[in-house]
Amino acid sequence: MKTETKFRLQDLPKDYVALCRRFLPRPIRDAVDYANIAEVADAMVLWHDDFTRDQADYFDLLCSLIEDHDSKNVKWPKVKGVDALKHLLGEQGLGAADLSRLLGGSRNLGAMILRGERRLTLDHVRTLSKHFGVSADLFLSDTH
Repeated sequence: MKTETKFRLQDLPKDYVALCRRFLPRPIRDAVDYANIAEVADAMVLWHDDFTRDQADYFDLLCSLIEDHDSKNVKWPKVKGVDALKHLLGEQGLGAADLSRLLGGSRNLGAMILRGERRLTLDHVRTLSKHFGVSADLFLSDTH
């Protein structure tokens, strides 16, 4: 049964028990369970920085339920590291020359990496991971 209540910070109970009385989190068994938990978590995320400790614990539980469900039920597409890199560069409006500067290599290093003519070194992966704020694993596999 879909939740009908919209959540606002000022209406959100401050303690854990009251939060559970408002919406009792349970394991996700179907699309409706997922939608209900996601709706509450999505509403709460707007105020994440202003949570009480109990609100933060409750929010973490909702996120854990979603992550657990997704890890078992969502089939993520296989993405090559270079394709992820191209996407991240595009998101920031960067090109091959910018990649070369970022990695501190020759002028054509970025283009060679993006064409698949050169592989990323461990130092490159560390630099990219830090720059884009993503896990290094994203760049380490040809079939991530």
